[in-house]
Amino acid sequence: MDWEVILSDALRAGIGPVAAVYALAAVGLNLHFGYTGLLNFGQVGFMLVGAYGVAASVSTFGLSLWAGVAVGIACSVLLALLLGLPTLRLRAEYLAIATIAAGEILRMFYRSEWSEPVTGGVFGLQQFAGEFYELNPVAPDRYGFWLLNYSSRDLWVLSVSWGLVALATLLVWLLVRSPWGRVLRAIREDEDAVRSLGKSVYSYKLQSLVLGGVLGSLAGMLFALQNQSVNPDSYDPVVTFFLYTLLVLGGAGRVFGPVLGAVLFWAILTFFDSVLRQAIQGGVIPSTVLDASEIGAVRMALVGLGLMVLLLFRPQGVLGSRKEMQLDAR
Repeated sequence: MDWEVILSDALRAGIGPVAAVYALAAVGLNLHFGYTGLLNFGQVGFMLVGAYGVAASVSTFGLSLWAGVAVGIACSVLLALLLGLPTLRLRAEYLAIATIAAGEILRMFYRSEWSEPVTGGVFGLQQFAGEFYELNPVAPDRYGFWLLNYSSRDLWVLSVSWGLVALATLLVWLLVRSPWGRVLRAIREDEDAVRSLGKSVYSYKLQSLVLGGVLGSLAGMLFALQNQSVNPDSYDPVVTFFLYTLLVLGGAGRVFGPVLGAVLFWAILTFFDSVLRQAIQGGVIPSTVLDASEIGAVRMALVGLGLMVLLLFRPQGVLGSRKEMQLDAR
């Protein structure tokens, strides 16, 4: 097996733009779940409205990219209010039900024939990110070192993607160390105690839901701009559960947990994928045992097994603290 290719694939995936998109969405989810204790199972819905806010604004209505970004953010704020206003006064389970249902309802609505004139239906929208790539200041060439090599276009996408992740991480770091952030963590631990101090738990939860949703919508926009296309079926509930996986892996309730989790998740997933493909091509694994078409399922099973081991021996994740947050895997 060619280990240089395997390591190169894993490293490129771990620091690639898709990992950055998931890291950014998970930073918002960490604000919901890790710091406030909100069970948001529909973060992918915020990604969906953000992506289509940009895509439909530019492709369908002929607006500028920046107007599309504003529309995407506004849609995520509206979605958070629609979900949060009726449910956040109730038990946590109601928000979980509402968010996972909202994500699927939005996906089916955006792919429906009725919405096709605006969203493109099942075909989605394409070629709307020209203004984004025109801002690229990197001269056309190949750049890289060691096992990594990128075009100027790839380097621009990487720079913007991880730059946004860095800004979002810095924002969360500042917020959770402010009085506002301390109230959020107190709500996660004991809502009644916070109410007894005269704080509006409902208001703080709603603020957290809106801010985390906006970060999720930015991740959706980034994903759409990277691909120059958007399709409703790319935003199914599996994306949200991937986000929870990497959040648990990195450590919920830790500022850098989502970032580390995203890097590790995509690097490990791609490592297994590349190893299995190399093993099949080299005859190490006979085709009668494992076919190339089955690699996707096997690599997910291996990652799932690894996550189970992590939950058994370090339930708080790589960076998490048992004292502050422990996910009970037993």
